[in-house]
Amino acid sequence: MLLAVVTLAACGLAIANLAQESSYDPATDGVRWTETDGGLRAYIVPKDTPGDRAGIRAGDVLTAINGVPTPRLAVAEHEIDRTGVWSHATDSILRRVGTNEIAPLEIDVILEPADRTDFQVMRLIALVYLAIGLYVLLRRWTAPKSTHFYVFCLVSFILYAFKYTGVLDGLDLVILWANVAATALQPALFLHFALSFSEDAAKRRTWRLLYPLLYLPGAVLVALRYMALEVWSPTERLQHRLDQTDYAYLAGYYIIAALVFWVRYRNEQQPLQRQQLKWLSRGTVLTVLPFTVLYVIPFLSNATVSSTLTKIAVLSLILLPLTFSWAIVRYRLMDVDLIFKRGVTYTLATAALVGLYFGVIALAAESARNRLHNLGPWGLVTAVIVTGLLFDPLKRAIQARVDRVFDQKRFDYRETLVKFGRELNAQTDLGALVESIVERLPETLLLTRVAVFLADDDVAGQNTHFKLIASHGLSASIARESLGFDLDFLDFDRRGADNHIFFESPQFMLRLPETQRYTAAALDLNYYVPCRAARGEGGGLSTIAVLGLGRTGEGDFLSSEDVELLESLAGYIGIAIQNAQLYRRLEQKIFDFERLRDFNENIVESINIGVFAVDLEDSIESWNAQMEVMYATPRAEALRRPMREVFPVEFLQEFDRLRAEAGVCTLYKFRLPTPAGESRIANITIAPLLNRDFHAVGRIVIVDDITETINMEKQLTQSEKLSSIGLLAAGVAHEVNTPLAVISSYTQMLSKRLHAETNGNAGHQADTMQPILEKITQQTFRASEIVNGLLNFARMGSVDFARVDVNAMLRDTALLLEHQLRSGRVVVEMNLAVGLPPINGNLGKLQQVAVNLVMNAKDALHDKGAGCIKISTARIADAIEIRVEDDGPGMPPEVLRKIYDPFFTTKNSPKEGQRKGTGLGLAVTYGIVQEHSGTIDVASSVGEGTVFRLAFPAADIVCIGDEGAEDRASATAGKAVHV
Repeated sequence: MLLAVVTLAACGLAIANLAQESSYDPATDGVRWTETDGGLRAYIVPKDTPGDRAGIRAGDVLTAINGVPTPRLAVAEHEIDRTGVWSHATDSILRRVGTNEIAPLEIDVILEPADRTDFQVMRLIALVYLAIGLYVLLRRWTAPKSTHFYVFCLVSFILYAFKYTGVLDGLDLVILWANVAATALQPALFLHFALSFSEDAAKRRTWRLLYPLLYLPGAVLVALRYMALEVWSPTERLQHRLDQTDYAYLAGYYIIAALVFWVRYRNEQQPLQRQQLKWLSRGTVLTVLPFTVLYVIPFLSNATVSSTLTKIAVLSLILLPLTFSWAIVRYRLMDVDLIFKRGVTYTLATAALVGLYFGVIALAAESARNRLHNLGPWGLVTAVIVTGLLFDPLKRAIQARVDRVFDQKRFDYRETLVKFGRELNAQTDLGALVESIVERLPETLLLTRVAVFLADDDVAGQNTHFKLIASHGLSASIARESLGFDLDFLDFDRRGADNHIFFESPQFMLRLPETQRYTAAALDLNYYVPCRAARGEGGGLSTIAVLGLGRTGEGDFLSSEDVELLESLAGYIGIAIQNAQLYRRLEQKIFDFERLRDFNENIVESINIGVFAVDLEDSIESWNAQMEVMYATPRAEALRRPMREVFPVEFLQEFDRLRAEAGVCTLYKFRLPTPAGESRIANITIAPLLNRDFHAVGRIVIVDDITETINMEKQLTQSEKLSSIGLLAAGVAHEVNTPLAVISSYTQMLSKRLHAETNGNAGHQADTMQPILEKITQQTFRASEIVNGLLNFARMGSVDFARVDVNAMLRDTALLLEHQLRSGRVVVEMNLAVGLPPINGNLGKLQQVAVNLVMNAKDALHDKGAGCIKISTARIADAIEIRVEDDGPGMPPEVLRKIYDPFFTTKNSPKEGQRKGTGLGLAVTYGIVQEHSGTIDVASSVGEGTVFRLAFPAADIVCIGDEGAEDRASATAGKAVHV
């Protein structure tokens, strides 16, 4: 009631003040005069005022107007008023023109009416303040700070609407002191509002004792103004200084309030307060900055600013109430808003139709009105029908306009929610979808609590179970306990279920069972809206999820329009959640499929067998890593290419031959040439590739490379042959040793007898037979040694190993074979590496290996009649390599494969027609090399000679040997030795 009385009184006084100002049009010269000795001194001469145009300058002293002396400011103002607007006033001026010289001047000033444009702008701002204050108060009577805001708006109305006219009657004095009081209160109320806005209870109690101090500067200003008017001499300069103080006080408080709002906005965590503080801080800054920079600062500094900028600065004051009302009323009213807006809509629609009717009647001619009047009752019925037809579309159009005028933001968030609902279908991740829902709804509707409950994927129809999957504003403990919540009251698919559930207070939960009542109380949500979508083959709607929503940050419930909008939005959300679930299932199936495919591919890639697949067009569709290695063809060069471009003709012929055969076919020990020039031996299996319906979609080919296996079998066969020949050699040695022993014994006996007879009579005959017998004995011993060698070869027993100097062994071998090589006209070139470490081995057996290799090379050069044998050594990593190379005719591949077979020889004499070799040399050599943990390798081409490479592991201690050996090695290294 008090606010109503003060508001009505303020409105009445404002109207009376405006009427008084309109009836009184004071004249002015625009100059600010102050009383001084000898007259009035001009201390401010604003630009483009009557005094400025007449030539008055700051510092001039006014002594008289129209001949009337002006010792006091009141006398000057009285004379100006008596002269009147647009009249000529002659001012007697004293102007200082030098240091001590003063010149009298007579200046003619054309008086103009006082500029009251700013007054009208201020009154417009005052009306905006009052209208917005009333609007906020009536809409948000119980909202926090709404009464404080209305008092601020009412005081602002008084500040901007009450203007002192100078008539000096009782009304003018009331206006003056009301304006003075409003000037002192308005900045303090604004700063009080800024400090107390969105504070918690603890801070509000702390600041409650300090708030009165905010009003102390205003009280001081009122006291100063009273002293200036009633006690002191009310000079113009004093009044101007007090005005400057008022504006400094106003701007200072506004700037502090702007800083308070900005700091609060930056530090606020609650979305509702943060949203409101955003508007409050921005509105305050947009008001304070232009008003302070363009109006207050120039006024305090007595600077001159253009009238346009001054009006812009004054107009910026209107932004403050607009943004404040926006922040306070921004969020949530109940349906009383709808009733109010609908009442306005129907009133405006009715008034528009009545105005339209009377407008048409007023514009029609007299004859037309008579004709309508002559229609009688039918004319009235027609008018009623037309009015009824026009009312509804007009009402809808006006309603839309009224809705936008009263709550533009509601339209904005409706459009935002509808757009958000349509955009939900683009979101395929269920987690991101529900997170966007619980983030967007609180931001748009300013709800403090939002939750999304999802139905079990595998449960459809009745007794659907729900679980909490996302929330905003719910505590972490509630989220943890949600697994044990009884959410059966969210079953909207049961018969007779409503479109939503609304719990206004805990009393409405009494109808629920105890467990469900506990759940509803713990969640503290007021609205539950189902999100439905088509489910199953029947096409009926079922609840996919449920939206749970609480009140707004100010404790308001949602309006019926909000609930209707949420129900529409829930349909979009249900479809979006269903799509996300389907997409998640599809992703899971794709993941399972890819995992199974990768698993199968890993199996194919991991096996040590080449596998590739072809389609019905014989195009290669699969090619594993083993095929890449074995066939020396990268996967990229094989895939999507026809088989004829990848494989040789031999394989394609066999593949085409087996194409017509049913089932699985195998090519055993098939020699497969590769693009690298090698030839691999493989068992190739060709099988049809069937789909789930057992229809052939291609063929799968398995290539088992058995080349190494074949080589191992050959080595095993070679070992078996050596074992057999060893057994044979043991038997032969045993049988041969006996006759050799008899021959040796008889030869020695015969030699002794001949020696005895030499001392007798038959000396000449004994001298002739003795050398022959000695040769027989020597050859017998040699045959015995050969037999013993065969026996040792057969035993493969342990022999004495020592450190062997390879270079020395090779030089000794060359000297031993000097005669045979010279007779065969063979040149030996030795290139022995210096400083080779020794190897562990048996010198005799290693020398036997060297003899066999050199003699084989010499025999290979027999048909050529002459040739060269190159013997070289080298250190390769941890091994010693011996290389024996000849430039003979070489060996074809079929001979090269059999050189280590026992009794295989190529030493045939075409002239004599007999075999010269035994075929045991290389077989024995192979055994000795294996016994010494070495390797032997041969390379030969027809017409290009043969190269044998032997490698033996080096001993761990390097044996340098004697200096003479090293010197001889250095002397013979790299030189040809003719033997």
